[in-house]
Amino acid sequence: MHIFITGGSGFVGGHLIESLTAQGHRVSALARSDASAVCVTGYGAEPVRGDLAHPPAEAMRGVDAVIHCAAYAEEWGTRAQFFAANVEGTERMLAAARTAAVRRFIHIGTEAALFTGHDLVDIDETQPYPRQQRYLYSETKAEAERRVLAANGPDLVTLSIRPRLVWGPRDATVLPALLRMARAGSFAWIDGGQAHTSTTHVHNLVHAVTLALHRGKPGSVYFVADDGQRPLREFLSALAASQGVTLPTRSLPGWVARPLSSVVEGAYRLLRLSGTPPLTRFAIAMMSRTVTVRTDRARADLGYAPIVSVADGLRALQAKGV
Repeated sequence: MHIFITGGSGFVGGHLIESLTAQGHRVSALARSDASAVCVTGYGAEPVRGDLAHPPAEAMRGVDAVIHCAAYAEEWGTRAQFFAANVEGTERMLAAARTAAVRRFIHIGTEAALFTGHDLVDIDETQPYPRQQRYLYSETKAEAERRVLAANGPDLVTLSIRPRLVWGPRDATVLPALLRMARAGSFAWIDGGQAHTSTTHVHNLVHAVTLALHRGKPGSVYFVADDGQRPLREFLSALAASQGVTLPTRSLPGWVARPLSSVVEGAYRLLRLSGTPPLTRFAIAMMSRTVTVRTDRARADLGYAPIVSVADGLRALQAKGV
């Protein structure tokens, strides 16, 4: 197959390129800069210059499937930043795919599209979108996914794959942030880290997306995750330990941390301070709430089952580093 990937220089996109090219697929990847072009070339893709604001439809002719990984996934930013990348960028990619007569469009979604700061316990794909969103990332990823599913039709099959807490080699967010905060002495648990979480090793996510190239019910969403669930404290401690770092034991109660994060965010916006606040509502909520998902639909429709266990993934990180 000829596959076109957005976000190919990122964590998930890079692993997808490596896996798909190893399987013999031809992969083209959107590259918005020289550095991005060099990166995706190193992973094995053919770089195509452009960005989400101007996706190159002509370069997508003859492509069998688009895998849309690119997103603004920061914990802090303006509504314009989130909306332009996540919603408008996705809409433009869908339009370009239609123009180029691409037959399949796979969107990398997230359980965060359903997250409003409250526990999500063993949810499946019947969980409705919230009537009101509290976080810009959640709001814009939900809207992007709605548009992807609405675009499904006779000429374009669309699917959305929703991982929860992606981790593994070359992770540029979760593990680096843990290590940075631990070494700076700024890390603290919320409510002792006792909230439970599902997780998704990046190789398991890549496996699910590869299956979705040929399987899945058109217009459907699929949760994918590792086997089992575990307390955040157990998982994040093991993740940091894979790099020889012990996370501190100190903890803040959620009833203090959550309102405090709102105050800090408010101060940053009011005073127009630069940079990301030390506490954000989204990050604190995610660290203090249980979020676990069921993967029954992916197992039934895609034939999905994890190919990397959490224990094996952690051992590999310890052996090879991030």
